[in-house]
Amino acid sequence: MSTTVRSATEADVPAILDIYNEAILHSTATFDIEPQTLEERLQWFRETKHPHCVIVAEVEGGVVGWGCLRSFRARVAYRFTTEDSVYIHEDHRGRGIGALLLGELIGRAKKGGFHSVMAGMTEGNPASEALHRRFGFVEAGRDREVGYKFERWLDVVWMQLMLPPGA
Repeated sequence: MSTTVRSATEADVPAILDIYNEAILHSTATFDIEPQTLEERLQWFRETKHPHCVIVAEVEGGVVGWGCLRSFRARVAYRFTTEDSVYIHEDHRGRGIGALLLGELIGRAKKGGFHSVMAGMTEGNPASEALHRRFGFVEAGRDREVGYKFERWLDVVWMQLMLPPGA
C-alpha cells in the first residue's frame, strides 16, 4: 500500500478529529482530556496559517495520520521556532507513516524559514522519542509533573532540532 503525504484541506478535518480524539481518550500523547468537537478542530485548522501547516498521510484515499507545525509560543521573539505534532491512526502505527509525516514537516519548516523545531512529548512515549531522534532531534529539557491524566502525574520531554542556516 502506497502512502501519500499532502497538505490537509477542510475536508480532512473530520478524519483528523477522529485520530486526535482517539489519542485524547486512550493515550497520554496529548494533555487534552475531553474529546474535541468538529467545530473546535475546524477553528484550529483555520487558524493554522503559513508558514505553519497541517498535513495528512493517505492510504487508499483515506487519512491515516496527520501532522502539523504550529507556533511554539505566542510572543514575536519566538517566530523562528515552531512546534511539531504527529498523530497516526491506531490501525496504522508502526508502518513508517510517522516518519513520512515528520520528514515532510521538517522540510516545510526549512522552507518556512524556521531556525528550530520543538517537539513536546509525554515521558514514556518511546515511539515518538525514537522517531524524533531518527531525524536528529535531541533532548532539550523536561517539565516535571506538569500534566495530570489517567490518575497520574506526567512529565513532558522537550526535544529540539536545529535547522541549518539558509536551509
